[in-house]
Amino acid sequence: MARNKFDIDETLETPFNSKHLKRALVYTGKHKKNITAALIFSAFSIAIALLEPLIIRHAVDRAIPDSDYRLLVMLAIGLLTAVVTSVMLARMRTIIMTKVGQSVIYEIRRDVFAHLQKLSFEYYDSRPHGKILVRVINYINSVSDLMTNGIINFILEIFNLVFITVFMFIVSWRLALVVIAGLPLFAIFIFLIKNKQRKGWQAVSNKTSNLNAYLHESIRGVQITQLFAREKTNSELFDKLSRSYRKDWMYAIRYVHLLWPVSNFIEVIASVCVIAFGLLVFPGYVSLGTLIAMSGYAFRFWQPIINLSGLMNSFINAVAYLERIFELLDEPVVVNDIPDAAEMPEIKGDVEFKNVTFAYEDNINVLDHLSFAVKAGESIALVGPTGAGKTTIVNLISRFYNLNSGEILIDGSDISKVSLVSLRSQMGIMLQDSFIFSGTLMFNLKYGRLDATDAEVREACKIVGIHDYIMSLKSGYDTEVSERGQGLSGGQKQLISFARTILANPKILVLDEATSSIDAKTERNLQTGINYLLKGGSQSGRGRTSFIIAHRLSTIRNCDRIMYVSEQGITESGSHDELMAKKGDYYRLYTAQSFESEVAG
Repeated sequence: MARNKFDIDETLETPFNSKHLKRALVYTGKHKKNITAALIFSAFSIAIALLEPLIIRHAVDRAIPDSDYRLLVMLAIGLLTAVVTSVMLARMRTIIMTKVGQSVIYEIRRDVFAHLQKLSFEYYDSRPHGKILVRVINYINSVSDLMTNGIINFILEIFNLVFITVFMFIVSWRLALVVIAGLPLFAIFIFLIKNKQRKGWQAVSNKTSNLNAYLHESIRGVQITQLFAREKTNSELFDKLSRSYRKDWMYAIRYVHLLWPVSNFIEVIASVCVIAFGLLVFPGYVSLGTLIAMSGYAFRFWQPIINLSGLMNSFINAVAYLERIFELLDEPVVVNDIPDAAEMPEIKGDVEFKNVTFAYEDNINVLDHLSFAVKAGESIALVGPTGAGKTTIVNLISRFYNLNSGEILIDGSDISKVSLVSLRSQMGIMLQDSFIFSGTLMFNLKYGRLDATDAEVREACKIVGIHDYIMSLKSGYDTEVSERGQGLSGGQKQLISFARTILANPKILVLDEATSSIDAKTERNLQTGINYLLKGGSQSGRGRTSFIIAHRLSTIRNCDRIMYVSEQGITESGSHDELMAKKGDYYRLYTAQSFESEVAG
């Protein structure tokens, strides 16, 4: 059975190293003042909390044996004060670090999204979109706790461990040695399982990505699924992915739950040993108060060890996600501005391809040494068999991909040497599948020109014949539409897209199968919009340079020039009449389509 990309585990290009953690620390480093304040509050909270066993020791060894009730009350008040102060300081630290952590998560997600906006079509063409989404949402959420509390908690638990050790040696160095004797055993255990933990969470990361990718694809394609009655098959595939996820999750979580019982077991043994050694081995050196205090410190000593074990689990888990996040951030921006890229002047419309060679895959050229020139104001139709490279040509004009070799010039300027924003902001592209964003109709119409006035928007809609329909809606231009324009017909989405393009007033226009699969009435409205655009946005005057890819050849008969795209280039070029007289590829295609129309009629 053929495999889809969603059920293929991703492979990390580089193993995790300290650079990943350093990069994560760069984000926290921007909040040094708040983190320092949190550390200070935490240090005082820890130090004050560690006074509690000493206060109890003093009460047991002095106040109670001497029946000194005044001292006992003072010690009780001191103990209560220490507890309350410690809790308040800890709470202040939690508030500060929660704000810092959420700021860090916001900054990481902002950088990831900004980077995604710069990546070329090639990146999105080569991977399921669900696997991209899971990194922006799920993975960043998964490292949230590490960035919020994990790193600072690690530092604090180390401080806590040092403070407790100092206090233990002050109270009884002999029993302190008993308490820390179990550390080497715990360290060996950690060393043995750390690699298995990391591999386990990497596997969970893979399966999360696969599951999300398939879910995203299934939701997008639910109409096709129901059309072909594939609900049962798709449920079985989803069940298979879910079981695979559960299997890897159970494997990873097995090692998570090993840490706590092992550390807890060693802590219990240490506490027992403190009492046993205090009563049996060092009876002359240890008072009852000292024994109680050391029992408390033994518990407190292993508590940060247990906490560090939990932090290690979180760290290993988060590392698998950090790898994915930084892998995305390291994805090179292939189509990008060169250093000191020039601003594209106002485009007049001359376009020239000079020996252009392009391939989506190595050694499989779609275009090979293609050369042609278009004068400003010309309308160019691109026709030919599917996959010949028609859409590729118009995508290259907008520089959505880099060339393998050759040059594309607009008004004599090499488009690879001008900024992308200055180039694309002067171009308009109409696709067969017009994308409508969730939001109001007015938001969608102004998408390419935010400074447009409402009057300009209405005028554009009147030109393409969609104004009356919009005004018939209850909320008019403020009508909310859902993702991809659900509730709007294909023709209505096309007309809204046309109005959006008219409003942007592009200098070069690209129509990629923009009039296919629509009814005759909608096509007439679209044709009105097309004529308006081709004339440069006015009823008279110089036309604008346009490239039209059309399924219906009858719609491009009046173009200035028709280019037949085939065999990695352009095999025929001329007006409709010239190509028909030549009786070549275009003639055969047009004749065949006319015959099919007659038969269908």
